[in-house]
Amino acid sequence: MTKAELYKELNYVNHSRDMRLKYAHLIIDNPELVAPLLDILFEVDDKISCRAAWVLEFMCGEHLNAIIPHLDTFTQNISIVHLDPAVRPVAKICEYLTKAYYSKTDNAIKSALSENHRENIVAACFDWMINDEKIAPKAYSMNSLYLLGTEYDWIHPELAIILERDYEMQSSGFKARAKHILKKIKNR
Repeated sequence: MTKAELYKELNYVNHSRDMRLKYAHLIIDNPELVAPLLDILFEVDDKISCRAAWVLEFMCGEHLNAIIPHLDTFTQNISIVHLDPAVRPVAKICEYLTKAYYSKTDNAIKSALSENHRENIVAACFDWMINDEKIAPKAYSMNSLYLLGTEYDWIHPELAIILERDYEMQSSGFKARAKHILKKIKNR
């Protein structure tokens, strides 16, 4: 399947879990499609890029190691994603990656996710925290930054400042997650 054919197929992807999963399995079964999927995802002004993000998120949820050969491309470009329906799945993938990297169980992400990759994730997550994003990307970013802060000692103090500053102005979902993360930071 060419990039153009994949682009056309993405028109059929909708919000349903079944449809996202169907296309995620198409990508998992055809790993040569990950690169063109990322190309489409990072055409950030195109609405189809959001559908590519949905499929990539589900692919990573099912088989995270499929993104390993593409970590450079993914982490170098995550900060340019700006459409709301694409930011959420990209932030979720960052959370998947950080959870796998800091997991107690051994996995391939631990050796594949380089310091440069982690720094790009830190930058994107802080951007999502301070920009006017919806709760989901902020929640995923809080989790990612908390985990990354166990390695980079400057992250927890910066994250705490943002969470405390934004606490009163945010939704109840943000407040619940922020309270949980702040408690974890203070208990470290």
